[in-house]
Amino acid sequence: MVVSPETPDWSKNAEGSICSASAAGRNRAPIEAMLRDWLPLSGLVLEIASGAGEHAAWFSAAFPALTWQPTDRDPEALAMIAARRAAAVAANLLAPLTLDAAMPRAWPLRRADAIVAINMIHIAPWAATQGIMQGAARILEPGGVLVLYGPFREPGVTLAPSNAAFDADLRARNPEWGLRDLQAVAALTQSHRLELAARVPMPANNLGLVWRRSRP
Repeated sequence: MVVSPETPDWSKNAEGSICSASAAGRNRAPIEAMLRDWLPLSGLVLEIASGAGEHAAWFSAAFPALTWQPTDRDPEALAMIAARRAAAVAANLLAPLTLDAAMPRAWPLRRADAIVAINMIHIAPWAATQGIMQGAARILEPGGVLVLYGPFREPGVTLAPSNAAFDADLRARNPEWGLRDLQAVAALTQSHRLELAARVPMPANNLGLVWRRSRP
């Protein structure tokens, strides 16, 4: 099995994947630094595919003025998030909710100030990415941000050998998985009033991508 240095355990579907402690521990600091530039000072952050809840616990403590809403579609992941929340000291970390990214009309929230999905869309069917864009357009407040983190394919950019091997491994496991083409992702955002605000290079050949919900 080929493992990306920054990728969670994908023994489950990515929308319900349980993030390994080592991956979350390695990437949480650089992700936090990136989020500080783009998350609002206060408001509600929806995290999609929270896995074991390690990022939710870390970021809710790091951003005490924000309310952090973890979600996942996997019952085992939801139980782990709930246990982690019970042990956390952050009062702004909400109880986890069931959410399937591919079914945006069934999302349990009506509004959010920001949406975050970490290491998720490459370990899920394309329908999950489509659902995230549709859901973001529906529940983000004008000016709100959608943040995606993970490895991507970019035109004119040679794929790092580790990412190429990781992509091949994912596709061998499930033909619907694999590193997403950034142009294809961007094309989805254009039809959902989401404007690219930042492309942030991150460690281990990952990207932090930020889209802002345009005003009517």
